[in-house]
Amino acid sequence: MTDDDILLSVSGLRVSYDNITAVHDISFDVARGAIVTLIGANGAGKSSILRAISGLIPYEGSITYTGTDLKNIAADQIVAAGIAHVPEGRGIFGNLTVLENLKLACWQRKDKIRIASDLKHVFELFPRLGERCKQMGGMLSGGEQQMLAVGRALMTDAQMLLLDEPSMGLSPVLVRDIFKIIREINQAGKTILLVEQNANMSLHIAQQGYVLETGRIVISGTGPDLTGNPRVKEAYLGG
Repeated sequence: MTDDDILLSVSGLRVSYDNITAVHDISFDVARGAIVTLIGANGAGKSSILRAISGLIPYEGSITYTGTDLKNIAADQIVAAGIAHVPEGRGIFGNLTVLENLKLACWQRKDKIRIASDLKHVFELFPRLGERCKQMGGMLSGGEQQMLAVGRALMTDAQMLLLDEPSMGLSPVLVRDIFKIIREINQAGKTILLVEQNANMSLHIAQQGYVLETGRIVISGTGPDLTGNPRVKEAYLGG
């Protein structure tokens, strides 16, 4: 993989909360146009990595996006640079309508024609959001709120999406729907860094995966490599 192929590069990343280190000296690259997944148990440091990339927490080490060092860049400017974060828990505005939630994501954009096109695309990906566009976000089901959170990230016009546990709390049918849509978003040109406890589904759509334990990468490889790895199978894929 050449430098031109790398969209995001994380090198020597270390994240600490008070005196507790959550992420220990982690390094990995995300290729342009790829789906890369981070898997591991709760507390493995996965969400902390995404929060560091988004500029939400301080860190040691280096994170570069399109060759630009993100250290000391404000979170809103990281969004403007092309990275959108869909947090665990979705983080939608329950007192705003679906349409208001989506339009709020466009506050840094001036390209009205493309905004309208992106909104149409979001409603094509998630027809239920179109049906409920005047409904308050807080009145949506869990699955619909997850759709809204992903749709809102797409409305920023980001080239890279950070997805934190998009399948959490969803029924098996909705989990399959969400992963199908993640693949469709990727095929439309978006790069995706995916944090998931559903290792089986995430490894089946990812080109590259990293297994984290207590803040360290312990195994890495392609999706198929990790799916066939005995240690990964035993710990994360049900044997």
